[in-house]
Amino acid sequence: MKAVAYRTPGPIERGDALQDITLEKPQATGRDLLVKVHAVSVNPVDAKLRVRRAPAAGEWGILGFDAAGVVEAVGPDVKDFKAGDAVFYAGSITRPGTNSEYHLVDERIVGRKPTSLSDPEAAALPLTAITAWEMLFDRLDVKRPTAQGGQLILVIGGAGGVGSITIQLLRALTDLTVIATASRPDTQAWVRECGAHHVIDHRQPLAPQVQALGLGAPGFVFSTTQTDHHYADIVELIAPQGRFGLIDDPAELSALPLKGKAVSLHWELMFTRSMFGTPDMARQGQLLNEVAALVDAGRIRSTATETAGRIDAATLRRVHAQIESGTARGKIVLEGF
Repeated sequence: MKAVAYRTPGPIERGDALQDITLEKPQATGRDLLVKVHAVSVNPVDAKLRVRRAPAAGEWGILGFDAAGVVEAVGPDVKDFKAGDAVFYAGSITRPGTNSEYHLVDERIVGRKPTSLSDPEAAALPLTAITAWEMLFDRLDVKRPTAQGGQLILVIGGAGGVGSITIQLLRALTDLTVIATASRPDTQAWVRECGAHHVIDHRQPLAPQVQALGLGAPGFVFSTTQTDHHYADIVELIAPQGRFGLIDDPAELSALPLKGKAVSLHWELMFTRSMFGTPDMARQGQLLNEVAALVDAGRIRSTATETAGRIDAATLRRVHAQIESGTARGKIVLEGF
């Protein structure tokens, strides 16, 4: 089978950063599905792993998490899928990725593809939808209002993949007023299109902009990017007894500044359930089915904004460079080998 992989971590500009290779087609065992991959999307974590994580000696590192495709075969212990099922999912960080013609994935983290979406449109959603859903409803518990600002949330990085679907889920499933950040005219327009009630500029100090809206202090803050840059503003603007969640990787983050306001700190990593095989691992598959139902009901939509081309090394190198530039809007997808 065809795949795109790397052997040595490093910058995307290097000639061997990502390469087209051929591997043996894997076999489904246990609770695994063998999926024929039709489309994938690229996430910031792909680029981070390409730079930081070396494959085992003599092995290829295959990146990619989001995928949409069709089940080719199932392992003997599979309960909920059969060959021919159309699926979408975000794979495990501990296994080979989706940038390959065929991919093995545990059925518990797989959802049924929305019938109203094409494969590329569906491939844009899983990783970011799981991240947003787990942060909003499992970590921040936004349906349980805070004492102050309990109907107001600030989403930092509203135009990115996670931000784009976070805003939509908030509008579809809650009554919260959504403030989101974006810095360019095109990204600000996109954030409004996704459903943000108010948009502020994250290139400027956030606290004065939130205060100027006259809505009061938000009880919830979800930071998707550059948390270390915005941290002092977050501490200043969040309501006492608020809840603050983040998904990026600050070099340092002291929780001490949150003590005065008794603000709780919440981390989200959508790989945790599959990485540790948690008892509630199957919740991710269920969650994706709920996302698919929302899509098919017209309550949320795909965040795909560009189909970059076929799934090959040249196209993935270009998309990785775009992701690393920090200028991407929504999700970039690739289709076919």
